Parts: sequence; structure tokens; C-alpha cells
Amino acid sequence: MKKLTLLQTEKAILELKRFFEDELSGNLKLHRVSAPMFVAADSGIQDNLNGFEKPVSFSVSQIGDTRFEIVHSLAKWKRLALARYQIPTGEGLYTDMNALRPDEPTITSGIHSVYVDQWDWEKAIDKSDRNLDFLKETVKTIYETIVKTEKHICNSFGLKAFLPSQIHFIHSEDLLERYPNLSAKERETAVCKEHKAVFIIGIGGKLQNGEPHDGRAPDYDDWTTPTLAGKNGLNGDILVYNPILDSAFEISSMGIRVDPQALKKQLKLSGCEQRANLPWHRKLLSESLPLSIGGGIGQSRLSMLILQKRHIGEVQVSVWPDEMVASYEAEGAIIL
Repeated sequence: MKKLTLLQTEKAILELKRFFEDELSGNLKLHRVSAPMFVAADSGIQDNLNGFEKPVSFSVSQIGDTRFEIVHSLAKWKRLALARYQIPTGEGLYTDMNALRPDEPTITSGIHSVYVDQWDWEKAIDKSDRNLDFLKETVKTIYETIVKTEKHICNSFGLKAFLPSQIHFIHSEDLLERYPNLSAKERETAVCKEHKAVFIIGIGGKLQNGEPHDGRAPDYDDWTTPTLAGKNGLNGDILVYNPILDSAFEISSMGIRVDPQALKKQLKLSGCEQRANLPWHRKLLSESLPLSIGGGIGQSRLSMLILQKRHIGEVQVSVWPDEMVASYEAEGAIIL
């Protein structure tokens, strides 16, 4: 297997990002916009992720007592931006999202970092688009863009492409039924080894075993709307089998966003009904925000995958302790 030098890696990352951005924005009809690095703590815009992550916060003495938080993601800010930029239905926006997640529980795994960089995108949709078929077609478009990017980069830098041409869809309930004795992460690896590229539908709500496949905040993705045969959820994750790591590898979390009815239901199920009084939530409940679909696509994650790297420090500057860097470098990783 060919290994890129540090300089080749930097050049490949730049080319990958340029190519993927151009393809994604064209295929999904997205306009590039600027985005905030921090938001007011009491605005309701912060992405609360799984609910336990503590955001990095600060105040600015010259403008009073307002607390600001470094974003976890821009999941909710983007719907405000769709309205502010008056993006028409069928079009959307994307931006470079830079976040800090110091409470990431698997920070030492080699695939996570305190620093998170992703393409955050959001697209205005019609009420008739809030269905599983529309979600699947959007997923296919994104996955085809990933495959095209892999082929371009591999041809340009002498690497061997390995991603399959198509992505497989499975609901989290069906995945649990297929592998009832495995944990959620083990189920992901098992299905990715079988199909190589998978979109797991319905993440956030409790499954038949009483547990969600994975956590989702209640106020952006719709994980409660019924779809087929008693199953719920208009969201999910894009995962692929990563042969370098011999495991499932998440590339994107995305979904059709909550409408007012889904928001009320999910806030209640999550015990977060007080959020309905926050400015962002009031806008959504009053139908002042457009219906939308959106998600995040990891920039370092996609670079790791396509450039066939073992550690996230190989595609973004590392702040890992020397002994941890040394252990990965001993196994062939080249930490930036």
C-alpha cells in the first residue's frame, strides 16, 4: 500500500476539499456562506449533541454579561441562515464549520479530536419532501459525490480506491433484529463489513430493546415521524467499512429536520420541554423557519478515509501527548 509523505498529504487534503466542495455544492444546489464560531448561550442555537457535552464558553467584557459558547455544530444555525439569506425551496447553503468538543468520550480512539471540522449544509424543502424516499435520494447523491472524490484523489496521488459504487440502506430496528447480541457499535461494524457502505436510518429514538441506536438532540433531526411498518425516523448516519482500521467509519450525520409537531414531541420525550421558550425554538414553533434537510460531513474524517490514514492526527495538526503520537507512529502513522 502506498503511503503519502507529509507534503503529499497536505497537497492531497487541499485537492480533496476543493474537489468535494465543488461537487457537493453543484449536486445539491448549495450556496457557500460564512458561519459563526460561537453563539450566545441563551439563544437556543447551540447543538446539544448527546446532552452531556459541556461547551467551551466565555464572555466579552465590553458587551455585558452575555455568555458565548464555541459551537458543537451548526445544526440549528443553518435554518436561521436559510431564512436570512432567503434561500428558495430546492436550494440550500453550506459552510466550513469549526468546533470544539472537549468532552468527546472517545477522544483517544484515533478517529476523534477536540477540534472538529466539517462541511455543514442545509437545504430548504417542501412539506411533500418530508419522507423516506426524499431522504434516501439525498443520501445517494452525497455518497456518489464521496465515491467520485475518492476516484479523483486516488487517480491524482497513486492510491487504490476501495469504496463500493452504491450504498445500502437499513433501519436501526432491522439492524438490532439482525444482530441482537451485539452493541450498537458492533452492529455498525458487522453491517459495514457485509455491505461496505451503509446508511442507518432512525437514530435518536428508543428501539425495541429500550435504547436508542445512538444519541441525537431533540431539536434538529426528526427521529420520531413514522415511516414504514411501525418504524420511526427521517434521519441517519452514513458509514463505510474502513479497511485500514477494520471497522465501521462514520462520515456523516444527517436528516430531515423537525417540523413544529416533531419538535414538540421530541422535546417532551427528551425531558427538554423548557427549550420551547428559547428564541430559536419559538421561531420554529411559530413556523418562521423553513422546512429543511441537512447534516454535517466530516472534513478530517473524509480525508482520513480517502487518503487511507490510521489516525486523525495524520490529516490535522495533532495536539496529542508525545507518547501517544509515538505509539501511532511506531505502527506506521505519520502525525502532522
